[in-house]
Amino acid sequence: MVSIKIPFLDLAKVADSGQAFRIKVIDDSHIELVAYGRYLQVAKTGKDTFAFSCTEEEFNTIWKTYFDLDRDYKKIVKSIDKNDDYLLKASEFGYGIRILKQDIFETTISYIISQRRSIPSITTSVERISKLCGKKIKAPKLEEPFVAPLEKEYYAFPSPEELCKLPFSELENTGVGYRAPYIARAAEEFKTGKLSPDALAQLSDDDLYKALTAMYGVGTKVANCIMLFAFARTGRFPVDVWIQRIEDKYYNGHFDCTPYPETAGIMQQFMFYYERRKDTLIS
Repeated sequence: MVSIKIPFLDLAKVADSGQAFRIKVIDDSHIELVAYGRYLQVAKTGKDTFAFSCTEEEFNTIWKTYFDLDRDYKKIVKSIDKNDDYLLKASEFGYGIRILKQDIFETTISYIISQRRSIPSITTSVERISKLCGKKIKAPKLEEPFVAPLEKEYYAFPSPEELCKLPFSELENTGVGYRAPYIARAAEEFKTGKLSPDALAQLSDDDLYKALTAMYGVGTKVANCIMLFAFARTGRFPVDVWIQRIEDKYYNGHFDCTPYPETAGIMQQFMFYYERRKDTLIS
């Protein structure tokens, strides 16, 4: 177990922010997730204090980066234009949301699946694919401050090789619809090395964007989401129906990212979460 003080982290908001599709809220102070082939539970143990159900080595090599813990989000919030009432309200409402740095292959496939779909339906397809061809992960036995996992077993998201072995008809039956050929092509390109996570990570933003949009079935929005959530390119600003609605209503059709060259994607998450949840009891 690792216990650490983390300012600016709200577990429920991160789970509900729409970045990742395999994070679940267990109760008011616990979330669980499957990522990088591992199960993790995080418990809130006090004001800005959290416990992670992993070794210190695993925390330092995976989860510290995954939760973007080296970034000063309070400083980022202070950089918001004081005349931008909407973004100020969104950042206050979204206090505690951090940008997750997820597995490149899983994120690519997940956001290919995401096109014109709701978060619950994306989650369903991702879980089905994982159960069909991902490695089984037995739920760990945890002691306080953790609680019992929600399931007895979990499944890692498949590797490109594992996904390529899934018959196309079974892939179609996961609910991905017309996106099945896009997924199959992407898995094949990652398997053969035509697309290499390490090589992609070395590219500039412009070249990475070109490489992603050159993929079969990947457009502007999906490419920017992959860049933001898998490559930590936090200057990217994905525009979906929610963000377009915000731009039309509050920014005369266009949000100016110029003041936020390295943090526009973080602002996007505040805006996205606020617009989806401001009329609910979540705060």
